[in-house]
Amino acid sequence: MIKVIQVIFTTYSIIVFFTLLLILGVFIVIPVSISPAGGRISFLLIRIWARTWSFLSGIRYEFHGRELVDRTQPYIFIFNHRSFLDAAIIPLAIPQQVRALGKKELSKIPFFGWVVGKVAIWVDRTDAESRRKSIDRLVSFLNKGISAVVAPEGTRNDTEAPLLPFKSGAFRLAVETGIPILPIAVIGADSIMKKGSLLISPGKVKITFSKPIDPPTSSETAVTELTEKCRSRLEAMILTHE
Repeated sequence: MIKVIQVIFTTYSIIVFFTLLLILGVFIVIPVSISPAGGRISFLLIRIWARTWSFLSGIRYEFHGRELVDRTQPYIFIFNHRSFLDAAIIPLAIPQQVRALGKKELSKIPFFGWVVGKVAIWVDRTDAESRRKSIDRLVSFLNKGISAVVAPEGTRNDTEAPLLPFKSGAFRLAVETGIPILPIAVIGADSIMKKGSLLISPGKVKITFSKPIDPPTSSETAVTELTEKCRSRLEAMILTHE
């Protein structure tokens, strides 16, 4: 009986998700298509969409350390990726417009792929050329003062470990551009949508921001040092707030 109720609730939540996206989608796409500055309006609407859907789905948020984000400063945000819900959680949590790397497969979801594709950079993680082009696009946005969001684990973590091994791309980008890394710990999203399941349950997500981590001066070991430092910081945040 509980499973039946959860299936009904999940169906309702998915319908609400896409209904809100259909209502707001065109208004999200138009400003960011006109100019990068229009992205501020687009992200305001994205947050309205995410907040409304979360409220109607019984998902609550608890933020810690968001005051550490200087809204005039571009960052490379990194986060622990444990749930498909992160697509709604991350733009809601970050008080800036951002550009995020997203799996190419998501671009094929009707309408969702079109809307999200205006604020995401699709990447085929199995293709080295696609990864290179995606980093080049991130650099172009960072140069315009627009922050980037990267899940350095490279895929969703379905293990019991706090984090998967990190890919080095985000940290190499930070060393090359001098832009600080800002870790975000997302706790509880995988309880709302458990691993191995598409069913959704109401619940609370805790989102904690770290102090920014400035990249070291470029050297042979700089990327490795920054990767290890950021991974240790994020892992400590996860273990402390779980």
